[in-house]
Amino acid sequence: MKNNKLHVFLLFLLILANATAQEVTSIKINTSEKYQTIDNFGAAGCWYSEGIGKYWPQEKRERIAELLFSKAFDVSGNPVGIGLSAWRFNIGAGTFEQGDASGIWDVNRRVESFLAPDGSYDWTKQEGYQWFLKQANSYGVERLIAFSNSAPVQFNKNGYGFKTEKDYVANLKDEHYEDFAEFLATVVAHFNGEGIHFDYISPINEPQWDWFGEPGHAKQEGSPWSNENISKVAHLLDAKLTERKQDTKIMLSEAAQLDFLYSGNRDSRQQIQDLYSKESAINVLNLAHVPDLVVGHSYFTESSDEQLIEVRQAVKKAGEAHDITFWQSEYSMLGDGYKDGKKGRISAIDCALFLAKVIHFDLTEANAGAWQFWNALEPGNPDFDTRYYLIALQPNETHTNGDFSVTKNLWAMGHFSRFIRPGMQRIALETGLDANASAQELMASAYLNPETNEMVVVAINYSETAQTLKLDFQAEKYHLYDAYRTSAEENMNLSKIKNNEKIRKKVTLPKRSITTFVFKK
Repeated sequence: MKNNKLHVFLLFLLILANATAQEVTSIKINTSEKYQTIDNFGAAGCWYSEGIGKYWPQEKRERIAELLFSKAFDVSGNPVGIGLSAWRFNIGAGTFEQGDASGIWDVNRRVESFLAPDGSYDWTKQEGYQWFLKQANSYGVERLIAFSNSAPVQFNKNGYGFKTEKDYVANLKDEHYEDFAEFLATVVAHFNGEGIHFDYISPINEPQWDWFGEPGHAKQEGSPWSNENISKVAHLLDAKLTERKQDTKIMLSEAAQLDFLYSGNRDSRQQIQDLYSKESAINVLNLAHVPDLVVGHSYFTESSDEQLIEVRQAVKKAGEAHDITFWQSEYSMLGDGYKDGKKGRISAIDCALFLAKVIHFDLTEANAGAWQFWNALEPGNPDFDTRYYLIALQPNETHTNGDFSVTKNLWAMGHFSRFIRPGMQRIALETGLDANASAQELMASAYLNPETNEMVVVAINYSETAQTLKLDFQAEKYHLYDAYRTSAEENMNLSKIKNNEKIRKKVTLPKRSITTFVFKK
């Protein structure tokens, strides 16, 4: 009798498991309901691209560039690279020339400056950085962005590329604001003359932090700025770019956290209100080179799913209130949110999935028109805690050679950057799940190419079980052209699902995976 009851109970569990496995989530896509236009997906090359681009063997550095910039496919139909559409180039402050006197302990984070203290320019500086910049340009990367962490050290109050006092006051001397603008405009004009056009220049980086360091222990170049300082730099740089007849746009203000864009404290808070409101005395609205665009960093605003979503909804609301576009311009997993409550080492696929989650909500809740990663490459392990990089470096002691490994983060980024191309528009997609539930189960977003009508859907199965989807195109006649998948076993590989009419009925996503679907009419 007991055995019969046990048999019935096990049969019930089997039926229940099969029913659960067959449960289908319906995804409704409406191509007529459109949101933001995507401008780019990008990454930065600080700081290790200098050593790689200058010293590493040609074959190795060219392969790294191919992984980042290529839009090609191999003979099996798999992407060769992630096709970044933006590349960020750091304009150095001259801490490298100072050597140990720079006060920055890691020699790799000291950066050369094109401008010497005597006022002359040396365009051979930053050779490695320039190598990657030229590679990005040759691959046809659509957006080249120059950014500055600090004014040249000779213009700063303490002679360092960072602050030696925790006073949250800009390091730039009052008499050198115009010189700083002149320097940045000169750099832009030089590269434009060399056939490398910077679409944007970002003169300010994370103005909310103190960037304090004790000489010999500082981490990198940096300076705090007030909103008034930022407005002053923007006005002066705008005038200098106009003088040189440059069409490069000024990108502001690289807020250290997204919530600083609409709230925060000190003199660099509420940046949307201060810089983009007509009522503000320091607004930048009428400057020829400043677009209706504000940029911020997603760091430290993803410690929970609730915070991740609420902050981004607030960014969207503030941006819409002032009729400006938002871009996410820098992110890596600096905080502990990526652990999702886990302890110990976090696997590469779990890091990649968390990265994909942040990208997803920046796009769908904050309406980000661009998304850029920090940092493309850094020393580290490719198999766990891959929180800071797309490509893990294993350099020699002098950083003149070494090995590198592709991480799951690279492919997670690639699911967006390779297939969602500049000019595509995000369109309506409904999963039937609210945002908080989807953050632990299923996240999906859709994008339409207005010229070709090609449609891309990026689906993230965040759960520990396979999920079956039914795709409803709202009477649109789309067919699946290709599908690409990243999981613990796959790296953005071309899926076997192709040109299958059954796709309208259902498609299965493996557990803990990212899948990009490409549809055509």
